[in-house]
Amino acid sequence: MSVRPIGYYCHHQGAGHWQRATLLADALDRPVTLIGTETGRSAHQRLALPDDRLDGFDGRDGEAGRPEAFHYAPLRVPAIRERMTRIAAWVAQADPVLMIVDVSVEVALFARLLSVPTLVVRLAGLRTDTPHLEAFRSAEALLAPFPAALDDTGMPEWVRAKTIHAGFLGLPAQAAAAEDGSILVIYGRGGEGGTLSDLVAAARAVPERAWHVLGPVSREVTPAEAPANLHLHGWVPEVGPFLGRASLVVGGGGDGVVAAVAARAKRFVCLPEARPFEEQTAKARRLSALGAAVVCEAWPTPHCWPEVVRDGLALDPGRIAALASPDAVAVTAARIAALADRLDRHRD
Repeated sequence: MSVRPIGYYCHHQGAGHWQRATLLADALDRPVTLIGTETGRSAHQRLALPDDRLDGFDGRDGEAGRPEAFHYAPLRVPAIRERMTRIAAWVAQADPVLMIVDVSVEVALFARLLSVPTLVVRLAGLRTDTPHLEAFRSAEALLAPFPAALDDTGMPEWVRAKTIHAGFLGLPAQAAAAEDGSILVIYGRGGEGGTLSDLVAAARAVPERAWHVLGPVSREVTPAEAPANLHLHGWVPEVGPFLGRASLVVGGGGDGVVAAVAARAKRFVCLPEARPFEEQTAKARRLSALGAAVVCEAWPTPHCWPEVVRDGLALDPGRIAALASPDAVAVTAARIAALADRLDRHRD
């Protein structure tokens, strides 16, 4: 008898959803189909969906009569009908044992309507609004891609009890070169990127250290005006070498950045970016409370940077390293496999 597959829905915002999906799919014995609008490279089956974002997309649909169980259900959008049609057709053909939803309340509830058990990814932040709670209630279990120590204490107990705290789901750290005293600034794909004038001011405020910047940077001043200790690399194929050499990392509170910093036990200055439900802000506050990061709610002014750097370098890197688990992906994949096996037995 053929093994029933797992469907894995990936949200389009940022790169973290796709990266998690790929790592977990690689670690699972069952066939996995990756489902979403924007998909990267993978050896797994993929189901491409049309983009359902409205012009000027901000996560809201602007509908006055939206049902309370939904976040995003705009009317008269053909792409949404096509998305749901493709998902339903794939379910009818593939008969999946489980759908992992990372993340969408609407897809989670639609899968339940299609009579498919779901494992719903629960991001950080206080997600106690009606749509989230109904998606959580509909799921077999919840998957939090962060350690329990970073969970919001305001989450209802029944939600926490239903949650598999996977820890940071990233590639294990490789052997790193010796630190060279540099500062590494990372901008991810889910945010707006950096501003060159801010980076120039920061590098000038701490001229004794090299500043390396990864990710998008808007250049409202010319790079020729940048000091010699500021290096803009843009997108790079491998972040690891830069992380390994850095003595201090500056970045947002996204799952990918925090996971990479924790895996390499790097001193961290966290500048949480605006996200729904204060996702990054809530995570940053927990990191600060644990002594695992210096947190700045906004980009520091030039005269503040020397103190921020001193505070960052004074951190005990063991605090953030203690939040990482090198076998998080393997352990989480095993728990997903066990859930899928139990669901198969239950159907029989």
